Amino acid sequence: MSLAFLFPGQGSQQPNMLKALPRTPVTEAVLDEFDSWADASGRPTDVDGSDTLRDTAHAQIALLVAGVACARALREDHGLTPEFVAGHSVGAFAAAVSAGVVTFSEALAAVELRGNLMKEACAQGDWGMAAVIGLPTRAAREFAAKHADLWVANINSATQTVLSGSRNALLSAATAAEAHGAGALDFLDVDVASHCPLQGQTADRMAVHLSALTRRTPSGRYLTNTGGRAVGTADAVLDDLAAAVAQPVRWYDATRLMPELGVTCAIEMRPGHVLTRLNTANAPTVVSLSLQDDSFESVAGKARRSIQ
Repeated sequence: MSLAFLFPGQGSQQPNMLKALPRTPVTEAVLDEFDSWADASGRPTDVDGSDTLRDTAHAQIALLVAGVACARALREDHGLTPEFVAGHSVGAFAAAVSAGVVTFSEALAAVELRGNLMKEACAQGDWGMAAVIGLPTRAAREFAAKHADLWVANINSATQTVLSGSRNALLSAATAAEAHGAGALDFLDVDVASHCPLQGQTADRMAVHLSALTRRTPSGRYLTNTGGRAVGTADAVLDDLAAAVAQPVRWYDATRLMPELGVTCAIEMRPGHVLTRLNTANAPTVVSLSLQDDSFESVAGKARRSIQ
């Protein structure tokens, strides 16, 4: 019986998400470390304001900071150590920090670079992402195949697939999805197209950047975005961090694997509870908990009972 930490990706960000974190010496230390990193190079520290979150790089940094703060608080304040970590999209960087593969400051620099490169890749045109809900991935692939600028980006569950592409192609997909009986096509709070060929150069440049980092043995197993499998080497983690931005996130595969790996409880870091809901659908035998929906103390208590 084992524990997994889950880290949400872009689209889950909320205004003032860092200011709303429970204040403990551990979370304060993470926020102070972020402020010091930002101040040292003149970067903004207010990355979770309603206006600043509109910037992709700021939103991704805010998610990283929140994920690292929550995971450290669970470890140091509540004695919970995960055997597995998994991060959805940019959440994978917080997962890598939690597993000890990269330091917090290394992750901050990498995520900032990633966000800026993603914006550059989408500088021409009007891009976005949208979730097709209520249809199998096969149907979403059929919608995408009809457009040169539309791709399957995230396979989240058996009936939820996220598409990346131009706004016009996404609107066309919305019409097609409705005609095929989809429950909804929800546009995400993202102004770039991620996890698609448009980000090929972003992946290449991230691979070069991450190749210079020190290799550290992970403290637990890391579930990849690109393959939905568990890996245990620094090279495999760093390869996934680089490549995932240009490939579909196989979240459904990763979460379906958890029970086979012996995971009995999964805790989603702040903000949001999307991953908790997906986990409940994808792996119903796993007790899935969200720090957004309950106190740290209550979640820690439930988790301990689930992994005994």
